[in-house]
Amino acid sequence: MLIRLSSQLLAFLLWILHFLPLPILALLGKLLGGVLYVTGRRRRQIAATNLEMCFPELSESQRNRLVLQHFQTLGRSLLERSILWWGSPERLRRLIRIEGEDIIHASINAGRPVILLAPHFVGLDAGGIAIAQRFDVVSIYARQSNEVFDQLLLAGRSRFGNQLLLSRQDGVRATVKAMKSGRPFYYLPDLNARRRDAVFAPFFGVPASTTTGLSRLARAADAVVIPCVTRMLPGGEGYRVEISPPWPDYPTSNPEADTAVMNQWLEGIVRTMPEQYYWVHRRFKTRPVGAPKIY
Repeated sequence: MLIRLSSQLLAFLLWILHFLPLPILALLGKLLGGVLYVTGRRRRQIAATNLEMCFPELSESQRNRLVLQHFQTLGRSLLERSILWWGSPERLRRLIRIEGEDIIHASINAGRPVILLAPHFVGLDAGGIAIAQRFDVVSIYARQSNEVFDQLLLAGRSRFGNQLLLSRQDGVRATVKAMKSGRPFYYLPDLNARRRDAVFAPFFGVPASTTTGLSRLARAADAVVIPCVTRMLPGGEGYRVEISPPWPDYPTSNPEADTAVMNQWLEGIVRTMPEQYYWVHRRFKTRPVGAPKIY
């Protein structure tokens, strides 16, 4: 009961915060991120380890600065989510700009199922909201352990249009069916994978257990893969969703090679905004047989 009450109070505070101008909310979010950096020792260590694995060319002080910047963007994303959940449609369209929306329309109009490849950057939910304002999509929803925030997240992701949220248990068949009906699939495949349909694909030169789902789903649905990257912009500038042309000659008959292509592409994007990738996740938790644990 106490946990629920405290969660409800926090949700109420977030609701109040969504009335603030974005520059002020962004500043508060950075301050919150600084507090989380100081108090979140375990997650700070995970982020530092990930960056040491992926950016060995940086000095320790440079990586520490990057960890702090990452926590500051995380803090921003937590508070700015209030705007995503309760901001007016007009405000969201002003704050989240989309480049390349016509690319999605062109593929749908050509009768091709669409997979929107959306990696885990801190602006991910902002991109999802902007897409949902323009398209009825299908996506995978993982139930949250906190009941209050599970309801808020579920409501936030389905507040526009006619969104289809599937669980992981619904399987490939339901996802493919939804794509073939004309729904773009907002897909997030770049976290540590422990399932049988995973391979070790290089990510910054480190073997990373990665699902082959992108390749398998694209092949099963005869879908095009369209990159969909969301950037958090400085201060009060909002977000920019960058839609790129479909990948040519993808997928192939080799899911392992396709997965390596995905990780290589992702690595290139991460290098353009390293502070915004989700480094507090144990990306290299699953290790090849005989390899030492990292965390």
